[in-house]
Amino acid sequence: MSRFDLGRNIRNPKTVPATAEGFYQAADDAKTVRICGELADVQEARLRGGLTKDEYRTQKAALKLGLPFYTPHAHFAKGYKSSEGEPVDSGKAVIDVDGCSHFAELYERHLKGRERALGINMVNRSVSGTGGHVLFDIPEGLTRRQAQAWMAHELGDVAFDKAVHEVERAIYIPCRAYILYIDEELMFSDTLHGAVGVEGSKVLKDLKDLKDLKDLNDASGAREAKGKGGAAPADERTRFIAQGVMREKGLARQDFLDEGGRHTSVKMFLSGATPLLTEAEANGVLSELMPDHWADENIQTLVSDFYTKYHDPTQRLLKYQEALFTESRRLGRNDGKGSPADEERSLAAEPPAMPRRLPRLIALLTGKTPAAYRAAVAHAVFPPLATHLCDVRFRYTDNVEHEATLMNCLMAATGAGKGCIDEPIAHIMADIERRDEENTRREAEWKKDCMRKGANKDKLLRPEGLVIQTIDPDMTKPALVTRMDEAEGHFVYVKLNELDLFEQLRGTTGKQHFQLMCLAFDPGATYGQTRVGTQSVTARPRCRFNWNACTTLQKGRRFFSRVLTDGPISRINFCTIPEDEIGAEQPVYGQYDTAFDEALRPYIGNLTAARGLIDCPQATQLARRLQQECAEFARLSQSEVYWNLSHRACVIAWLKACVLYVANGQRWERGIEEFVRWSLEYDLWCKMQFFGADIEQAMKGDERTGTRGPRNLLELLPTTFTLDDARRVRQQQGLGTAHTAKMVRNWKSRGYVTQISDISFQKSARFARVGET
Repeated sequence: MSRFDLGRNIRNPKTVPATAEGFYQAADDAKTVRICGELADVQEARLRGGLTKDEYRTQKAALKLGLPFYTPHAHFAKGYKSSEGEPVDSGKAVIDVDGCSHFAELYERHLKGRERALGINMVNRSVSGTGGHVLFDIPEGLTRRQAQAWMAHELGDVAFDKAVHEVERAIYIPCRAYILYIDEELMFSDTLHGAVGVEGSKVLKDLKDLKDLKDLNDASGAREAKGKGGAAPADERTRFIAQGVMREKGLARQDFLDEGGRHTSVKMFLSGATPLLTEAEANGVLSELMPDHWADENIQTLVSDFYTKYHDPTQRLLKYQEALFTESRRLGRNDGKGSPADEERSLAAEPPAMPRRLPRLIALLTGKTPAAYRAAVAHAVFPPLATHLCDVRFRYTDNVEHEATLMNCLMAATGAGKGCIDEPIAHIMADIERRDEENTRREAEWKKDCMRKGANKDKLLRPEGLVIQTIDPDMTKPALVTRMDEAEGHFVYVKLNELDLFEQLRGTTGKQHFQLMCLAFDPGATYGQTRVGTQSVTARPRCRFNWNACTTLQKGRRFFSRVLTDGPISRINFCTIPEDEIGAEQPVYGQYDTAFDEALRPYIGNLTAARGLIDCPQATQLARRLQQECAEFARLSQSEVYWNLSHRACVIAWLKACVLYVANGQRWERGIEEFVRWSLEYDLWCKMQFFGADIEQAMKGDERTGTRGPRNLLELLPTTFTLDDARRVRQQQGLGTAHTAKMVRNWKSRGYVTQISDISFQKSARFARVGET
């Protein structure tokens, strides 16, 4: 018996059990071919501006009504949608990827060659040509929704229509030209296969790591119980936040009433509201914006999916900034178990936790690494990845073009495992190393030939094309200048097992190695020397220099102690490794084998093939959001050190997003934003933890101890406070009191506080502390 059915068209929804012959007959039918062609014409007319959005939608819907269809999720013994008899679940699932013009490329990149292992029956472009479908057998032990989310993950974490899960769902049959893959044995067999072999063993483990799948059944039950009367009216605070989100996203009320753009408008609203509002509050806003449609199943599916993935009920607006600096208690609070000073010293000093969802390239590069070292590896891989870029530029939010100059310093305790970055970097740099070996051999032969000529003979010209990107740790300045000059637009790269090997370049002033770090980061800077000797190196090439270095905490602080405010620290990306407990078990690495290299190869190929100015709008938008978040915390903490360090930290984070974008074939991946935001938090945490107090002392000459970062001053004040309270908190934090009134006026203009009298203020609901009196 067939596990699903075929139908002639939706107008006449009579169905018959599916067979391979019947399916191909429908796909090859002249009418199917004609309608697919007409849909392509309608799509092209829409792109040219020949049709309005409404006209396009109307024509597309009318054309689809004439297409044959199949019912992937069930067989209907008494006829499709018949009131008689229960449908028999097929055990199959389909994911519907809409609005994805590069669907075929996603299939080629992520699924091709793995179809049988994943239980895939068919992969096809949608009849409208704007997306595609994947039909597959549901792996044992999974619900249909879980299986759909898993397959979307396998397809590159692609967004899919989460409303396509009903047993009665029908899918239009495309013409044969739109079918990218089909397995007749699996598709029309009475037996389910699911994910088999090696892939099948990973399914359940992968599911546990996917946030998309968290409590899907519970979310579904909550939706069904909600009903049309289940939204609480939005209060003043909720409306205030919602208005801010809508302004940020460029949304108006009319956008939620337009049928064609309603789904997109809700998605944009939720992307900004989910971290700030509860699900009930978001529904309260939507019930006011679109009272006739907020409870529609597709809208409620979208709301529930957003909150399943992104909302943490324990998270306040600034939780991640507070976690940056391990601040959890008010200043001077004492519960009798110790002095405030003891309490201050006992605060945890853990860096922000690495996100579970990672970009595929980072997941690959950290996959062989023990958990304790993954954060360090995730930061350290960027300089060697960026070294593969040549003549590639990105435009930052200030309109300045940057190349991917990335410098990473791993600071950790002695014996902490700093060698964890060695293997990933070696495999990333393997192709460059092979070419460098050949050019080094050519250079050595040229030197021998020059020696044979003797002092009185004509010297041979230096060979062309001696691009050698990797340089020795004991480099001298002339050698580095020569390598940069001959690099033909490529970066030069060095990996230093000890940071103090940079001392080789310190020069007569003792700071030339720090100047090199600054020049490498600054767009368009040159580096070189001018000498009068005929045998001396004279050149000033563009300073393209990426590097990795390791050091202990003590050596690192001592190394940078003379240049705390001179710029190198803000231009370098820092990372660390948490100290193991005494007697901890030895970490075990995976094998970096040929399969690892093969998986890495496409990403390296994308980096080396890229050229010119590359636009990544998602990275630019992310950079603006990160800038705003850092500015908000700086206003609340009044920390000049944090504010100064955040500027270039945002640039570094943005460059990482750009590198991932290029490595991914210039395709944005959902995991990039979460990873890059964490990378920024982690980088700033390290800088404040290692150098924050020393930088502040160097800037202000204050006597400060400890290595904690800046505090949110508003969090240190009671719900209702006076100007004197604010002055006292500034003093306790080592800040002057002259700007207290200006600070509070700033908070008031930003909506953080409201004024009660001339000297007293109250925190807004957004920042009021629960249980504070």
